[in-house]
Amino acid sequence: MPYSEAIGSVLWPVVVSQPDAAYAIGILAQFIQNPGSAHWEALKRLIVYMGCTKDLWLTFGGRTEDPMRGYCNVDWASQQHCHLISGYSFHFGIGAISWSSKKQNIIALSSTEAEYIAQTHAAKEAIWIQSFIAEVRGKEEKGLTLLCDNQGAIALAKDNCFHSRIKHIDIRCHFICETVEAGRIKMEYIPTNDNVADIFTKSLAKPKFQQFVEQLGLKKLKV
Repeated sequence: MPYSEAIGSVLWPVVVSQPDAAYAIGILAQFIQNPGSAHWEALKRLIVYMGCTKDLWLTFGGRTEDPMRGYCNVDWASQQHCHLISGYSFHFGIGAISWSSKKQNIIALSSTEAEYIAQTHAAKEAIWIQSFIAEVRGKEEKGLTLLCDNQGAIALAKDNCFHSRIKHIDIRCHFICETVEAGRIKMEYIPTNDNVADIFTKSLAKPKFQQFVEQLGLKKLKV
């Protein structure tokens, strides 16, 4: 089976313009060294899906005063390996400009801890985006809004204090506290049903999946 070649051919459009398939390709790519027949069949279904949605274009636009915002989420312990699968997307008006779906090398002990770590990974991307926009516009804009659906993780990010329940977390994951305290990122709550980053962390029912596909900016262009 030309499994690795097929993974490569699917990965390119996912990186460039099809964020809706990022979670699926991330799961399938984990078996590139030793794929089974089930993985091959799943990969063929993914290729069929991408062929059926080739008319969806990643569109941009909206009002110029719309602030840039980010969404982050994580799937906690749903896989057999129990590692985090975190995802984020950043939007400037209509359409996602950056996204990620990635298995982390961390096993979280609670959903709050999992979301807290996912926030840190999203914060690193947010800082880079802010720096890039500052180079283009000639001025730095602080206060990028990062939306998360876990109140406990948001509270930890805003409270830059030591807690016994987070003392075991890798020190680099506390980077989010520094960025929030410096005012570079503003943490806000968003209900799970409206958190588009959910599409990067788990399989979803068709109605919710289609809702998030549209929120990512994937639409058919009117001729």
